[in-house]
Amino acid sequence: MGPVQGEDGVLRCPWAGGPGTMRDYHDTEWGNPVHGEAAYLERLTLEAFQSGLSWSTILHKREAFREVFHGFDADAIAAFDERDVERLMAEPRIVRNRLKIQAALTNARATMALREAEGLEAFILGFRPEVPPAPETTEELATTSPESVALSKALKRHGFAFVGPTTMYALSEAVGLFDPHLVGCHRRGAA
Repeated sequence: MGPVQGEDGVLRCPWAGGPGTMRDYHDTEWGNPVHGEAAYLERLTLEAFQSGLSWSTILHKREAFREVFHGFDADAIAAFDERDVERLMAEPRIVRNRLKIQAALTNARATMALREAEGLEAFILGFRPEVPPAPETTEELATTSPESVALSKALKRHGFAFVGPTTMYALSEAVGLFDPHLVGCHRRGAA
């Protein structure tokens, strides 16, 4: 399936065809480059929490995630202890999964350690594909790539958790390492 025309007459990737949160995310954020450590840590954390769930669920809980994870400030999250984990496990506004919460703490600490080298943003940007995909239909969409596999392995070597190749492919789309929009979508080439 190629881009679909919404009731507003605009062609979009099929998952964003109808009005609402998903369309808003598609039209304003997905595939746009982000900047700064907190922006990258947020996307990394949210993609990990999304694993096994719908992205719509995460988007609806995003403001609560931002609040409880202190705007994705790595220093603040890295200081969390077991009491904070229990507090987050009792927080109904977020996804309450102990392994994912602990991974968020682990990843904040690993993010801080990366500051001694190039930092999280530059590290992830180093895995931009030389030849970006240009899918015309949903059948041509990938869920992993050589770059997402390499990024996953590299992050794991640096102590990150919940960073599998599929999750890192979704991260690469989200942060604009390449244009993830279908050819023909009004957002293709707009970032």
